[in-house]
Amino acid sequence: MQFYTADVCDEYKERVGVLPPHYRSYGGVEHLHGSITTLHLQRNNAALIDLLKEPGGRRIAVVDVDAECYAVVGENLMKLAYQNDWAGIFVHGYVRDTHITHTIPVGLWALGTCPRKSFEDNPHERDTLLHIGEVTITPEHHFMADGDGIIIVDETIMRSLTQGK
Repeated sequence: MQFYTADVCDEYKERVGVLPPHYRSYGGVEHLHGSITTLHLQRNNAALIDLLKEPGGRRIAVVDVDAECYAVVGENLMKLAYQNDWAGIFVHGYVRDTHITHTIPVGLWALGTCPRKSFEDNPHERDTLLHIGEVTITPEHHFMADGDGIIIVDETIMRSLTQGK
């Protein structure tokens, strides 16, 4: 079923969380929707690797790295996401290997690119509350993206959209 972010915003108005327009698409899919798994990282992407090894079930990994200039997704993680049926990865931070990532049929959004990655072993939090811009994101939310932007909706809105109200 195809949904458009502008139509959802028009229909549900203030009940929709609209992420800031700073994020660019670096993946092979731009229009998608899915349930969310949240992850807060501190530079290192080891926990994201572990997450993407799990069956994705067309979920979206929403990753917050506090916009630090370290890439947490590149070619290898995108291939892993594709192999394990993840629909997409959203990064409040940076990515690399974009000459390849755009050819892999998985959505990928980030603030920009950075060639550097971290080799530190830092703590992480999974399935946690994230705050990106003015939007609060939980694992109970759903992610929707297309050429007009990225929105976060709750289960009630998603159910209404999929069941035809």
